[in-house]
Amino acid sequence: MKALSKKLKTRFYNPFYLLLVIAVFYSHDLYIKMETYFLQPNQQATLSLYNGTFENSENTIARDRILDAFFISQGKKVAIKPDQWKDEDSTLTKVYFNTGKAGTYVAGISTKTRSIGLSADEFNDYLKHDGVLDILEHRTKNNLLDKDAVESYQKHVKAIYQVGDIKTDDWKTILGYPIEFVPQTNPYEKYSGDTLAVKLLVDGKALPNQLVYADYVNSTHGHSHDDHTHDKNDHHHPHKSESKETHTHTNGQQLRTNNQGIVFVNLPEDGIYYLRTIYMVNTPDSDELTHKSKWSTLTFEVNHKHDATTHTHDHHHEESIPTWLFIVGSLLVVGVLFLIFRKKD
Repeated sequence: MKALSKKLKTRFYNPFYLLLVIAVFYSHDLYIKMETYFLQPNQQATLSLYNGTFENSENTIARDRILDAFFISQGKKVAIKPDQWKDEDSTLTKVYFNTGKAGTYVAGISTKTRSIGLSADEFNDYLKHDGVLDILEHRTKNNLLDKDAVESYQKHVKAIYQVGDIKTDDWKTILGYPIEFVPQTNPYEKYSGDTLAVKLLVDGKALPNQLVYADYVNSTHGHSHDDHTHDKNDHHHPHKSESKETHTHTNGQQLRTNNQGIVFVNLPEDGIYYLRTIYMVNTPDSDELTHKSKWSTLTFEVNHKHDATTHTHDHHHEESIPTWLFIVGSLLVVGVLFLIFRKKD
């Protein structure tokens, strides 16, 4: 490790290499993102792989990095075919698909493990920026802030989307990833103002006391009603919209899993919600690595409830007279009056 550390320091003194590492590694969460997660049956749809932040993708994902990519459809695992992938440019990878029958669906993508070396300062900044605070605290307490790091990392991401009005049980499918979020209720049976319980699994077991970050943005399809709107132009509520402003990955709700590995995510507004976490451990027995990490994200959309309790329409049809009855009655009255006056004449 000493030789490796010396080699890393030599490389990091090169400013160009320093910038390259920052550009390649920092802030690269992986998300499955859609314009809307409410789709129609047999619709041609698109999902995008955002490699960067939820707002901005910074580069594509090479196909040889992808271990697994599939949909959970009507209880079956359907692989994403090679001809469904397309790189739009150097920053964005898209998947084109047909939604099929109505139901609640899951899309999952898993990447191979990679390793990267970081200088002590870079590693500390990355831990702070991405919210890996437990490892940062460990380094601080144990006087390790001046130690370089070599980390292996892997990313496993999931999206849950709704096709049509029929709800199915695919949303609760455990994909078997090394790390994954599993909702405890169908997200599409939750509405703005509710709370969603989500369990975090690592190697199939509940992970307690893990930091999880949850946030949301407005979806692109707004719904407007008489007294307020649900879109990006609403100024009555603190709605969030996507922007290109620089920010850390720790915005939104900072949560910790309980003893059962569950976090409770508040759903304050209509929008697209995303959860993210980085589970990192020290590797004292390794001659090559200092840390291992497993990254996970989950995305889904929440809408407001449409029922009699949320919408009031003052249509009193039972008290009104049908048009056809009014016309017939008027004609009868005119006819009777005509006969009366004719008889008098």
